[in-house]
Amino acid sequence: MQHLTPQDPTPDSLGFRMPPEWAPHAATWMSWPADDDLWFGQLAPVRAEYAELVRTVARYERVDLLVRDEESERDARARLGLGAQDAELNVRLHRVPLDDVWVRDNGPIFVQGEAQELALTNWKFNAWGGKFEWQHDDLVPEHVASTLQMTHWDLPVVLEGGAVEVNGDGVALVTRSCLLTPTRNPHLNEERYAELLQRYLGVQRLLWLDGGLENDHTDGHIDTITRFTDARTIVTSVEADPSDPNHAVMNANLHALRGMTDRHGQPFRVVELPLPALRLEGPEGRLPPTYANFYIGNGFVAVPQYGDPNDQQALDILAPLFPDRDVIGLQSRAIITGGGSFHCMTQQQPEGTPWTGLKEDHA
Repeated sequence: MQHLTPQDPTPDSLGFRMPPEWAPHAATWMSWPADDDLWFGQLAPVRAEYAELVRTVARYERVDLLVRDEESERDARARLGLGAQDAELNVRLHRVPLDDVWVRDNGPIFVQGEAQELALTNWKFNAWGGKFEWQHDDLVPEHVASTLQMTHWDLPVVLEGGAVEVNGDGVALVTRSCLLTPTRNPHLNEERYAELLQRYLGVQRLLWLDGGLENDHTDGHIDTITRFTDARTIVTSVEADPSDPNHAVMNANLHALRGMTDRHGQPFRVVELPLPALRLEGPEGRLPPTYANFYIGNGFVAVPQYGDPNDQQALDILAPLFPDRDVIGLQSRAIITGGGSFHCMTQQQPEGTPWTGLKEDHA
């Protein structure tokens, strides 16, 4: 296992790219909820919903589940029905110090070579600009790399996985409200981000939307509002109520997307996805529920549901976009109190064999 730095050849120069989420997975990495204070006293119902998500993913692919202490491991085993042999239910447990559950953001971003060699990129994580504790979570990519004995690039730049959405054909979507906040990388502008994402994730065309959902503590991650479902199709959140603060932002995003083109100059197919109809409130104000925070796995798509009038409509819109996958609605009403949902809680490990790293004359 090699540690590579910005002084070494970049993933892009070696033919590595971040694959799209719908590419085949070897596993899904997740982190078990553990801190009742972070969940405003709702840890038990959060764990119940989370366990159903783990069980669903494990029916289709292996789950590598991080647990931070003995209590978390005991609770996970009990809720999932795991015995001494984790593999019986396609779940492997790993004891790792953790601050929170949002492994999409603090976990590694995998890159894949032309012959399906696999490496990972380890970006800095600072809890969305220092909003929460992050010191343990920032070390998760190193734990994953060590477990997999996988070569990785260590990068001195803050980047969360939920902030970047790729289409598998060289295009990525991001938001200005997130990436350009001064609490992440104040020295970076749009041009510098485009260069970094090209060099380390293989992004050839970076497309920018302005903003995300009201009261989203990530400052507007792309994965809460707008997603690729294939290389040419984008689903984007819309809010029908003109009096809702999300209406103007989502409408501006929709207008911008309709004017964007792919790497080949072709317009995207843009599909509107309603936000939940009901306004959900938490201890810190409005919550940011969204159906766009779905997770695409091997043969399935897990879509958050909130007991909302728009739940079924969201499933009906998404199902035709994934004709070869089971589109499954799962409850996320308790989970959303933490500010995110299924995509935020998962990180895919693409299929591939660990890359052995650079030869000594290049290391």
